[in-house]
Amino acid sequence: MNLNATLFTQFVVFFILGWFTMKFVWPPLMNALDERAAKIADGLAAADRGKAEIASAEQRAQAQLVAARDEGQKLIGDAEKRAQTMIEEAKKTASDEAARIIAAAKSDAEQQITRARDELRIQVATLAVTCAEQILRREVNAAAHADLLNRLHAEL
Repeated sequence: MNLNATLFTQFVVFFILGWFTMKFVWPPLMNALDERAAKIADGLAAADRGKAEIASAEQRAQAQLVAARDEGQKLIGDAEKRAQTMIEEAKKTASDEAARIIAAAKSDAEQQITRARDELRIQVATLAVTCAEQILRREVNAAAHADLLNRLHAEL
């Protein structure tokens, strides 16, 4: 075996194997690597889009949270205003009721005073007649002296 021929044959086989590899093995391998790179790039782009969507969703959520908080504060303010209005109305109603009760009490007191005065006048008239009887030592007829008693009653 000739060393040169073996070496030459090995070179030829090596180049044929290189050519075969470059022609038939390398393109599918490169396509598979390119596809894998494209999938990785798509995955990274999707991840970036997901991050952007998450950030956008967080901003929308914060905006909604702020809006909800503002609406809650507005509702609380409205409720406080309504409560204050109700309190003022209750105070007004209570003062009106108190004034009505006071007026009724004054009217009742005036009526009682008038009744007490009338009763007192009657008692004074009766007492005056009794005193007159005692002074005159005789009986005074109330029916006969009704006019006198009425004038006495009017004067008191």
